[in-house]
Amino acid sequence: MNTYDVDIAALDGTPDSLRQYQGTVSLMVNVASKCGLTPQYEGLVRLQQQFHDRGFNVLGFPCNQFLGQEPGSPEEIAAFCSTTYGVDFPLFEKIDVNGDDRHALYASLTETADAEGHSGDIRWNFEKFLVGSDGSVIARYAPMVDPEADEIVAAIEAALPG
Repeated sequence: MNTYDVDIAALDGTPDSLRQYQGTVSLMVNVASKCGLTPQYEGLVRLQQQFHDRGFNVLGFPCNQFLGQEPGSPEEIAAFCSTTYGVDFPLFEKIDVNGDDRHALYASLTETADAEGHSGDIRWNFEKFLVGSDGSVIARYAPMVDPEADEIVAAIEAALPG
């Protein structure tokens, strides 16, 4: 499945689609505002700023499935992200990434294994998927892997056009 073929609402609830990102490289991340890993937003913002002009986007998917660490309304999430971390990358509707109500995007993403061989359920907030311009998943990174880790930056650079 091409991950960019997925329909998903924007954070404010308006109908949206990932199709607009076809042809770009994306780092898709399930995010949360009240998690010990929430400071990873800083690195995600820097990646967006560093590589956006070369055809790259961070795409954030708020999720409240891990100890209720994303309890806010869309308005609260947007305000927190912009005022606390200066988030300037797209955020989408709050979704489930595991279980019976898992969003179709994550049903596809979770088939990919990370470097340790883990596939299937998302383990925690801030699990990351690098998706190529053709919509295929290039790599999966565990939540504790810093967004600016050498292996992520190198993979982004390798996936971007010339």
